[in-house]
Amino acid sequence: MPTLFYIFGLRFYFYSDEHLPIHIHVQNGDGRAKIEISPNIKLIYNKGIKANDIKKAITIANEFSEKIIEKWHEYFDED
Repeated sequence: MPTLFYIFGLRFYFYSDEHLPIHIHVQNGDGRAKIEISPNIKLIYNKGIKANDIKKAITIANEFSEKIIEKWHEYFDED
């Protein structure tokens, strides 16, 4: 379960057996969520993360989307 980064108490990661579309999982002490990165940034689900933290997570996912996509391809050996 590779962790890409921690920002503002939010852990951004993906599982080692992921599937398309490209997405990221987010977790903090309150819960977890899943955010699609490609083709568009959008919240797939949220289980317990507070609204302000979800907004932060979506903003961060948007700001780092190119890096997330790069790490996805690198980890899953996709060109």
